[in-house]
Amino acid sequence: MKKISKLPITLDGDNSALKRQEILEYFQNTYTLYEKLFEVFVNDSVFYQKSEPTRHPMIFYFGHTATFFINKLILAKVITKRINPDFESIFAIGVDEMRWDDMSSEHYTWPDINEVRAYRAKVKSHIEELIQILPLSLPITQDNPFWIILMGIEHERIHIETSSVLHRQLDISQVKNSSVWLTCKDFGNAPKNELVSIEGATITLGKDKNHHLYGWDNEYGRESEIVNDFETSKYLVSNGEFMEFVNDGGYEKAHLWDEEGRKFLEISAATHPPFWVKSENGFRYRSMSEIMQMPLNWPVDVNNLEAMAFCRWKSEKEGSDYRLLSEAEWYLLYERSHIEDVPNFNDAKANINLAHFASSCPVNRFAFGDIYDVVGNVWQWTQTPIDGFKGFKPHPIYDDFSVPTFDGKHNLIKGGSWISSGNELMKHSRYAFRRHFYQHAGFRYVKGKAIQFEENIYESDTSVSQYCEFQYAKSSFGVENFAVTCAKLASEYSLNHTKALDLGCATGRASFELARHFDKVTAIDFSARFIQVGVALQTKGKIFYERQEEGEIKSRQSHSLEEFSLLHVKDKVEFWQGDACNLKAHFKDFDLVMATNLIDRLYEPRLFLESVHERLNEEGILILTSPYTWLEEYTAKEFWIGGYMDENDKEVSTLEGLKSILEKNFKLLDTKDIEFVIRETPRKYQHTIAQMSIWKLKTSRKCEIV
Repeated sequence: MKKISKLPITLDGDNSALKRQEILEYFQNTYTLYEKLFEVFVNDSVFYQKSEPTRHPMIFYFGHTATFFINKLILAKVITKRINPDFESIFAIGVDEMRWDDMSSEHYTWPDINEVRAYRAKVKSHIEELIQILPLSLPITQDNPFWIILMGIEHERIHIETSSVLHRQLDISQVKNSSVWLTCKDFGNAPKNELVSIEGATITLGKDKNHHLYGWDNEYGRESEIVNDFETSKYLVSNGEFMEFVNDGGYEKAHLWDEEGRKFLEISAATHPPFWVKSENGFRYRSMSEIMQMPLNWPVDVNNLEAMAFCRWKSEKEGSDYRLLSEAEWYLLYERSHIEDVPNFNDAKANINLAHFASSCPVNRFAFGDIYDVVGNVWQWTQTPIDGFKGFKPHPIYDDFSVPTFDGKHNLIKGGSWISSGNELMKHSRYAFRRHFYQHAGFRYVKGKAIQFEENIYESDTSVSQYCEFQYAKSSFGVENFAVTCAKLASEYSLNHTKALDLGCATGRASFELARHFDKVTAIDFSARFIQVGVALQTKGKIFYERQEEGEIKSRQSHSLEEFSLLHVKDKVEFWQGDACNLKAHFKDFDLVMATNLIDRLYEPRLFLESVHERLNEEGILILTSPYTWLEEYTAKEFWIGGYMDENDKEVSTLEGLKSILEKNFKLLDTKDIEFVIRETPRKYQHTIAQMSIWKLKTSRKCEIV
């Protein structure tokens, strides 16, 4: 197979011009490879099909990676102009079954595929131009605009893989063979698996900020772990080895599955791995674009729940304990195999990076000493739920990449697959998926008792924890709870109480308080890190977080909806992730729009203010609060609404700026000062006064005529 995927670039070097060219070629290779993936569709109608009920139609993923570049570059203030605001809204969010992923088909009118192709071409041209003109200093650090370019490239590399899984789940009639995506033709019987003894060691996980390769936020930080001696399978579990489990009724034996596994079986009605196809003569095999003879010597593709059920079956059958690898044990296999990381990584020695096939291959082809497929062929499920290392900090431009997966429901996969590329190739990469999800993933087993992982239920993100304290803890210095006060006043000013929008809802206290008075509350925030607190309260009734006390000392806090008498209204609230400057069109018909302490944190507040009237019903009320603390960190000065001197050297206040924008569609009813206190430590508090402005939508011309 002709090599079609480039190895990733390093962040260092001594020649900026050469590095620009490397980045340009890496971007172009990524962008083109992604588009070639969609050329396996038999016709354009396939773009409007779903291969999996919990995912969007294929057109979403085709547009998603391009809009990601634009949305992140705008958020990072590298660019200020959108290419297509509608596309950059509808293609923005919805890939991991989070409660705030909007999968409702009635909310989307998908554009013509040729329009999306034209859009992708415009984005490509724009990124190519940026790569040529943006300032570049080496090494590339996280505050360099090229970090955002690399973020977009590596994000698209991830989707090359995840989209190929969705393609593989389409009906076979909807895809065709391609000379670009060649399947391995080496079929045979499965080799007999055996155990290899591994000597334990102390393993250091994570990397520092000065590492020479691009990384996602969950890779940074440090943790040491003692790995005891263990035995692991020489090969990945093959289709042939897994066939024994299937033929022995493994999918029908409930005791081999945990509670989550049994729920998966009930919902899916699975009786065999997803890419096995039943036929009159037994099972056949589904690759990305064909159904073929069952390759018994290839690794099986399963989810984590199926892999764990196999381990229980094997344990029962042999009277020993078998389980999945841990993350640290995989690290030990990697280091023991003397694999070199990029740029010295040799993809010719593994079935990875599309260096050989666009499919799996025999499990006994690529040896790393006495263990095969330490990297490549298929990902290896681990029994390790993902969490941040000590020192973890979310990246501010993609703060929801990792944190939403720190929920105990996402397990790490290690080692990469035949199509893994970019950051996925790297030693320190950390990807995790829900246990029922399918990737090009299989497993190898370890002989030994299962390792118990303590679920981290306490929110440790400093800013999120501070907001939890601000919205749910007892008030300080006699100042009433800000969220409660705002919701109460909003209700009093509202003439109708059917639908309310809490925009910039943060951790959701005001949203729940509004639900006391409104039939339905839509709660939207840009950050999934904050939304997940409200969702946790809604689903579990309780939140846990760490509160800063002194230095490194933290205390553990918890609050529940029950203590605020809010349990009965929780189901009236819907939490969504969204951009106030570019909201999806279906967020409309509200009696109230409330945006607390939001406008001076938007990248271009005028975009929100000039269109918010379209979201309201007749007699709708808009309530804004803000202390007007304009900072270029959040909003470029050219987009400030107030707090500046105009061309005549006249002071322009934010309220004046708001009037100049809003009075076309609104009447200012009132202003009020609302105090709030934010606790940082027991001896440090922020005491702030926000101005609340209350605006009533003007009667439309149509109504005036009537």
